[in-house]
Amino acid sequence: MRKSPGGSTFPYYYKGGELHCLHFGSFFADETSLFARIGAEREFVLRNIARMPVWVDLYETELTGRVPAELAAMIRAVGGRITKLAIVGCPARRRRRLSKAFAKEGVGTGPPLRYFDDPEVAKSWLVGKEP
Repeated sequence: MRKSPGGSTFPYYYKGGELHCLHFGSFFADETSLFARIGAEREFVLRNIARMPVWVDLYETELTGRVPAELAAMIRAVGGRITKLAIVGCPARRRRRLSKAFAKEGVGTGPPLRYFDDPEVAKSWLVGKEP
């Protein structure tokens, strides 16, 4: 069993499917640490994932300054490895900022992308087992 830089089991098994979890949550306003995690996860995905659904945790992380652009650039860089993308922990106001950054990077033209409030619903959607 392998662990990603964010501490997730790789691959993460859920309801008979596999996905990869990107834990970018609980960084609050610490951009330096968040950017280090984003870079490490980018390299992990490029080295280890052929194609699979990806779940992004943004709970308790501020989307200020360069954060939306850095997240968008990371997703664009690994977009060919992502079959579906679920983003959790991103309230409506922050979604707009992130969506603008994604549009600027061309992220919305890639794999299906949805925002969720409930992580379990997000993971179910990713593995095709929506309730």
